[in-house]
Amino acid sequence: MKSLTKQLKAKQQANETIFVPYIMAGAQGLNQLADEIQLLTEAGASAIELGIPFSDPVADGPVIQAAGLRALENKVTLKKIIQQLKQIKTKTPLVIMTYFNPIFSYGLETFIHDLVKTDVKGLIIPDLPYEHQELLTPLLNDSDISLIPLVALTTPKERIPELVESGEGFIYAVAVNGVTGTGRNYQETLDEHLAYIQKVSDKPVLAGFGISSKEHVERFRKSCAGVIVGSKIVQLLSEGKQTEVSAFIKEVVSN
Repeated sequence: MKSLTKQLKAKQQANETIFVPYIMAGAQGLNQLADEIQLLTEAGASAIELGIPFSDPVADGPVIQAAGLRALENKVTLKKIIQQLKQIKTKTPLVIMTYFNPIFSYGLETFIHDLVKTDVKGLIIPDLPYEHQELLTPLLNDSDISLIPLVALTTPKERIPELVESGEGFIYAVAVNGVTGTGRNYQETLDEHLAYIQKVSDKPVLAGFGISSKEHVERFRKSCAGVIVGSKIVQLLSEGKQTEVSAFIKEVVSN
């Protein structure tokens, strides 16, 4: 069992809320990345998801897209992020969220070879279909890096067990149809959908997309192990409101 799976399962078994904040690496400049990781760690993050800026981010809403554009304007690249991560030591598992194109451009083997020299323990690739995972899985087999599956609201019910069985770390349950962002309305059947995913998964299920309040977290904790929060965190950091980020995380994970 890989370390990300082990750490998050321990939290799930202890009935602790698993909270994974998302940040866009380099949005405030790469020199701020270590401080942002430390801030989130001290606030009680279970893991930290690091977005990689990309010119065509199909899953990202306006707040995260804007952060990605700021990072690109700062000349931030996947290679520069990994070089920075090699210098950062943290007890909190890091999870990279990127699209397949930057990895392909980097070189698949070189990418994984460089990644194992960092504290990155998970990988999320929204545009890599399950049927094409074998492009990466052989390279990850001997590493401590988990390939995290996404399950959408539109995923056929009979396909879900197959997806969760192949995944490591946690199961990313997309809570809305569409892109990331705050202020989203959730379907009435969502809680039943999440509960089913958690029932068939032996890994923690985390809900993501549109989660921006303590009330959202409390709602989702009734049917799965925790949440991923992106746009709210990214927006607050872009406004220099680190204290509010810390207070929000502490409030949520204390329940």
